Amino acid sequence: MDVLEDVEEAQLMRRRISVDDYHRMAEVGLLPPDAKVELIEGEIFDMAPTGSRHYWAVVSLNRALQHAVGDAAIVAIQAPLHLDSLNEPEPDLAVLKPGLPLTALPTGADCLLVIEVADTTLPYDVRIKTPLYARHGVPEVWVLDLSGGMLRRFTALQDGVYSEASATRQPGIVALPGLPGCSIDFTGLL
Repeated sequence: MDVLEDVEEAQLMRRRISVDDYHRMAEVGLLPPDAKVELIEGEIFDMAPTGSRHYWAVVSLNRALQHAVGDAAIVAIQAPLHLDSLNEPEPDLAVLKPGLPLTALPTGADCLLVIEVADTTLPYDVRIKTPLYARHGVPEVWVLDLSGGMLRRFTALQDGVYSEASATRQPGIVALPGLPGCSIDFTGLL
């Protein structure tokens, strides 16, 4: 084995941390209280800084979702989802089933829909987070692609994979999954 192979092998050695370790790190101050991070597959990822386009898209979507669902669901904004012992992402928005216990973080099974807003993070949101949500039972994911000016939808969850993906430039009015009669209008959001 030469020196280069030693270096390559050393780079592959990682120690994954659990959600419990992640929380303890925050409790003891290893993660600052204002740290914008999330735990994905046991690794801590810095979240991209929030620019004005991202900020206003999240605010607008939150307002539209709150209005659309009323008391039929819960809208969580940039809050953690506990997917398993190695994953605690923080989607931009999540539409949750009503009546969840207030003693634990919501899980993938508690979600009706997860929405990620991608200004500079489209590959991460589509290639890393969307499959993660699928593996943990989130029935549908939308990625609002601000740079591309489109809504990307991942639907038809089967065996931990979304079997349908679509991208629409002018989605107009879109029905919310699991909430008959509830929809939001994307006019002006892209």
